[in-house]
Amino acid sequence: MTTTVDVAFRSGTGTDAAECRGTFLPAADTGTSGVGAGSDPAAGRPAVVLAHGLGGTVDSGLMPFAEAFADAGYAALAFDYRGFGRSDGSPRQVVSPARQQDDYRAAIAAAAAQPGVDPRRIILWGCSLAGGHVLEVARGRDDIAAVIAMIPLVDGRAAAAAAARQHKPTSLLRATGTAVVAKIAAAAGREEPKLPLVGPPGSSALLSLDGYEEAYTSVAGPSWRNEVGASIGAELGSFRPGRHAEDLAVVPVLFQIADLDRSAPPHAAATAAVAARAEVRHYPGDHFDLFAGRPCHSGAVEHAVHFLRRRVG
Repeated sequence: MTTTVDVAFRSGTGTDAAECRGTFLPAADTGTSGVGAGSDPAAGRPAVVLAHGLGGTVDSGLMPFAEAFADAGYAALAFDYRGFGRSDGSPRQVVSPARQQDDYRAAIAAAAAQPGVDPRRIILWGCSLAGGHVLEVARGRDDIAAVIAMIPLVDGRAAAAAAARQHKPTSLLRATGTAVVAKIAAAAGREEPKLPLVGPPGSSALLSLDGYEEAYTSVAGPSWRNEVGASIGAELGSFRPGRHAEDLAVVPVLFQIADLDRSAPPHAAATAAVAARAEVRHYPGDHFDLFAGRPCHSGAVEHAVHFLRRRVG
């Protein structure tokens, strides 16, 4: 059984500061043929820092990936953003891309400080919204050894256009109105209204495409809550980390793209991958099909580990 250690670290400044919590998995001893072969053992092992996408938590599908990396000889730290899961912070369940990217930066420092970790070889792993976060966080750093963006959301405008094609106009108008009200409430210091994260087709949930509710709830853990602040609907249009993907051309990057993805447009991810000179793996599935228990999971894990062994190990 993989050893796990609870880790807590501070993120944010002033009244916005709070304690994030995560799970650290030390690297397994893979022997001389595994990670670190030919390198200085005293330098420590590379460490993978993992976080979830929109509204996700560590216990909602991240641990199978973290365990696979640890078993392959990489340390791993999977963490919850402020306001989500086991982490402290308020407001609860409100998605802020800027705050979450700051949490990633704090998690990098926390991972680098763990025993047996090489602080100069940190790997960023993110899925969905976090697949965009890792592209942004890695820019301009010299301690990032590699980036893995799985089913990445890299262009909020492209995602909005895809949603417009897949939902009724009345649903889109209702969602837009709710997002505007939420932004006004947040600006006034009031608690913003919440929306279900996933729900059946035709519902007010942010993710309401056929099959999404069943797919997400199948991996949801006890700390996950099916609600997020409605203001994220107004922020996603400006979330476009793919615009700066060329800045990552000096870092090994792997894009794992679900070709049937109805949530994170695969064509936008492919465009960003070209700009980043990234390696690309394609999978014949939808947005959730790379998670444990889904048809593309084993391939996604195998390809990620193989990528790290070639480019980092």
